[in-house]
Amino acid sequence: MIKSPEKLADTTIQFSAPVRANSPELQQLFDFIALGASDRDRDRILPFDVVELIRRSRLGALRIPVAEGGGGSTARELFEVVIRLGDADPNVAHIVRNHFSVTERILRSERTQRNRRWLKAVADGAIIGLASTELEAKRSGGRQVVNTKLTPDGNGYRLNGRKYYSTGSLYADLIFVRVLAPDGSTAYILIPTNHEGLELVDDWDGFGQRLTGTGTTTFTNVRVEADEVIFETDTDKDDLPYNIVPQLFLTAINAGIIRSILRDATALIRNRPRTFYHAVSEQATEDPILQQTVGQIAANAFAAEAIVLAAADGLDRLPAAQAQGEEAETAVALATSLSAAKAKLIVDDLALRSATLLFEVGGASTTKKSSNFDRHWRNARTLSSHNPNHFKARAIGDYEINGTPLPQRGFF
Repeated sequence: MIKSPEKLADTTIQFSAPVRANSPELQQLFDFIALGASDRDRDRILPFDVVELIRRSRLGALRIPVAEGGGGSTARELFEVVIRLGDADPNVAHIVRNHFSVTERILRSERTQRNRRWLKAVADGAIIGLASTELEAKRSGGRQVVNTKLTPDGNGYRLNGRKYYSTGSLYADLIFVRVLAPDGSTAYILIPTNHEGLELVDDWDGFGQRLTGTGTTTFTNVRVEADEVIFETDTDKDDLPYNIVPQLFLTAINAGIIRSILRDATALIRNRPRTFYHAVSEQATEDPILQQTVGQIAANAFAAEAIVLAAADGLDRLPAAQAQGEEAETAVALATSLSAAKAKLIVDDLALRSATLLFEVGGASTTKKSSNFDRHWRNARTLSSHNPNHFKARAIGDYEINGTPLPQRGFF
């Protein structure tokens, strides 16, 4: 059952336009999101109200320069915010993952009229979703397009096809779609989600990240204007060989989940009315075993955040490298992709271990459905399953041993 909450009408948060990484309103927003996160996850309440609040805050413009109407944040600041949002609600953080990935690609591209138009829409609050994956492709994540095709129609095109795992698109204003151009080459389009013939279906049934709108998108004779198509030969497309933001984004959300686990573990012990008869202390708060367990979760949270932000620093070095030429830019991009891959291996493990330690703190009573503490493991496990770690570890090892560059396509 899907419920439509009315909580948005009750909030009194007023936003500057737009919020920045250090805006006081940003913490108010995250506190509001966190307040209902567990209930939403347990009862499958889709967070349309929260996404609308994010629109109003213009959080999606965080990386757009101030001169262009955005928050002007660095990449490190962006990922600090992602960790905080993942702490508040990993579902909501995942909803905006593709938004920030696509926005980053536009920011790295030439400022043509259409790119300025798209950035202006984001600065005004628009949220971008993604439709890329096709189950008919034999290898996932490799940008292969099989059935989503453009056909000429006057001075524009018509689009027909089907995409899966369209995370965030259910809530989005614009959708970024990988398509086949009429000549058989790969192209991208960025179109409004309210186009006639575009259908977003909420059919994601994973045990974690239940509210992300990671469903099916179908296109039935959808009109696409000529300037909404980005061809491989266009000079205003992003040509960076490594697409680092999407994967590091998921790792940052897992770092945020560890923060949330720490908060729940601390609250459990402080509010625990009894303990085991053979425990060292009669008061849970004074029990050294419980203190040690929480201390380990706290250390995991610190390490995960530090690792994510260290990888994010590489993204902030890209503009200077770009000014030095293609070779320097590619070298920094490779190093940053390598850091992001290593970060995933470690942070995913820390998140899953921390989610298990939470049950060591509370015992059997913490497994009650009403508590919904299992959401931490379910969500972390689902996030970790994106681009499985054994493939990441193999690629890292091949690079270290043989100097083989990391895969450059998809969300590696």
